[in-house]
Amino acid sequence: MKSYDLESFKGIIIAMYSSYDAEGEIDKEAARKLARQYASTGVKGLYVGGSSGEGMLQSVEERKQMLEAVIAEVGKELTIIAHVGAPSTRDSVELAIHAEKVGAHAVSAVPAIYYRLSPESVESHWQAIIDSTALPFIIYHIPQTTGFQLSKSLLIKMAAQDKVIGVKISAESTFELQQFKAAGGKDFLVLNGPDEQYLAGRSIGADGGIGGTYGVMPELFLKVEQCYVQGEIAEAQKWQFIINDLIVELLSFPSLYGACKAILSVRGFETGQPRMPLLPIKDSDQERVEALNNRILDYILEAKG
Repeated sequence: MKSYDLESFKGIIIAMYSSYDAEGEIDKEAARKLARQYASTGVKGLYVGGSSGEGMLQSVEERKQMLEAVIAEVGKELTIIAHVGAPSTRDSVELAIHAEKVGAHAVSAVPAIYYRLSPESVESHWQAIIDSTALPFIIYHIPQTTGFQLSKSLLIKMAAQDKVIGVKISAESTFELQQFKAAGGKDFLVLNGPDEQYLAGRSIGADGGIGGTYGVMPELFLKVEQCYVQGEIAEAQKWQFIINDLIVELLSFPSLYGACKAILSVRGFETGQPRMPLLPIKDSDQERVEALNNRILDYILEAKG
């Protein structure tokens, strides 16, 4: 049995968007304002510095600033997971040590990117992060961006360590999710990554989810979770289908990140433009963004009933 409180990592965890000012620098006050808003929705936690947070496009110092702002605002209320994955193990270790120092509840990391790494290299990378702090560690499996396919044998080996409490799986196969859950055992967390299959992931073994589109509609994912827990599967399916229609529209913009940031801006939460090469929305798309935002808000009102 793991010695950490696994319950604090179960449920809806938003993969938080980073906040920038007009010059593209980290805006701590804007980050705190957004984190405060998320805390008011009832989500379990925030995942800072991951794909949605543009961590791979930021300097080590910028990633530290973003994490510090979030923890200062809601670190005593929400579970904060710091994604510390970086191209170099040295930077990942530095970020992990910083995360522990400022009060994060766990760290997580993808394999080091760019180089095609062997399983031994990835294991060594993750192990260096694990050994650098006393925090629990969550593997981040996203092979479509890292090019690394996590095997069950490596997962089992990593999961045998007390500090390794789970895996965020953003691969598109729910079969793989179920296999990872079975391999890790009942005291090993599996967190669903693909937002469009949250319900599918939960129904086949996921303990919760971490997702980027949660950031513009956390209430809808909370509704799916509530219905699932209460055994109202048809109602949960209804809300997952609504979410998926919204995700399809979000994906129709130049970038998902730009669309989500634009929606937050319409609501008064300025997070700046996504960092290049991620694209912002076009001026000509603003009317469509506002219409989509209104649709989402209408569904949120309905979900709250």
